[in-house]
Amino acid sequence: MAHALLRLVATALCLLACLASEARAQDCPDTAPYAPAREIIADLGRIVAPNGVQASYTTTIGGIPQYITVRGQDRDNPIILFVHGGPASPLTPSLWEFQRPLEEYFTMVTWDQRGAGRTYNQVDPDAIADSIRIPRYIDDAIEVAEHVRARYGKRKLILMGHSWGTIVGMGAALKRPDLFHAYVGIGQVIDVQENERISFDYALSQARAHDNHEAVAALEAIAPYPGDTPLTRERIVTARIWAQHYGGMSAFRDESNLYFYRAGRLSPEYEAADVCAIDKGSLFTLGKVLDAFLEVDYSHVERFPVPVVMFMGRHDYTTPSAPTAAWLDVVDAPYKRGIWFERSAHMIPWEEPGKTLVSLLETVRPLAVDAGSGD
Repeated sequence: MAHALLRLVATALCLLACLASEARAQDCPDTAPYAPAREIIADLGRIVAPNGVQASYTTTIGGIPQYITVRGQDRDNPIILFVHGGPASPLTPSLWEFQRPLEEYFTMVTWDQRGAGRTYNQVDPDAIADSIRIPRYIDDAIEVAEHVRARYGKRKLILMGHSWGTIVGMGAALKRPDLFHAYVGIGQVIDVQENERISFDYALSQARAHDNHEAVAALEAIAPYPGDTPLTRERIVTARIWAQHYGGMSAFRDESNLYFYRAGRLSPEYEAADVCAIDKGSLFTLGKVLDAFLEVDYSHVERFPVPVVMFMGRHDYTTPSAPTAAWLDVVDAPYKRGIWFERSAHMIPWEEPGKTLVSLLETVRPLAVDAGSGD
């Protein structure tokens, strides 16, 4: 049970991943046994189309080297800049699991944020400790957007965020709307305190329905939640563990979610040191942003400056979808659309990759094409 709880903690905002990291930080996986499988995945994933692009490199963003991946079958397609979750939970090690179909219709750009994944290994963490702040992440996203726009000759990009990345993404869209055709939120964070309340209520109701006395006792011990008691890591972990145990991260699954946590072992982009850096980055980052994260509240944003599309998991109790739907109902935007994913919780691109692609094609790609030439 203890090992399962550690896996649960390292989740989806993945804000609590560092608590699991404390137990695993000395246990970097040996990727050598996976080399033959990684070679096959790398070969399948090679972009061979004449007008395609496949690039992995570091460039200076926010004064430090940060690791970027760019993949697409046709560089004339619109670009999606995909901002990963966490903090410090990079998309790069799991791109091979879900992204290839998207690359036929979009050029997909991701980057390991400061303190995350391969970027973590590029610089002494102590040298950037003071920069681990939400406004700095937002400015990094803007700088990445400007870099990509210049490198690939695009006037604007589509900005897409997942989980923690939606905090960064919304901040970037609000600050520099001129850079973006549209914003797509997946597992959107609107009001962290409200998210915590909904997640806790779900966990407690499920624990009672399943006669899980251990869970009920643990949850009742931190009630009312969030309440007026400070939201310590321990209280948050208790609430999140049981919400995710009952499918609040991946719908209809238990807490294992190995497809996500162990994806890096098969990733052609990651060596053992990079996989190990995921946990190290989480541990390094969490304490520096937790207080500010708990104060995030976009519910007071009455006007959004670019078209906005929200992908909402019906079973998401990591960043519950109800606050997102409520905000979308009242916000004034040039265009707005909410799409429900009935078989998903928090991990929509992994859980319903087909519907993710179709939704982007039907709803988001026209926003780029209609704005001009897709550029």
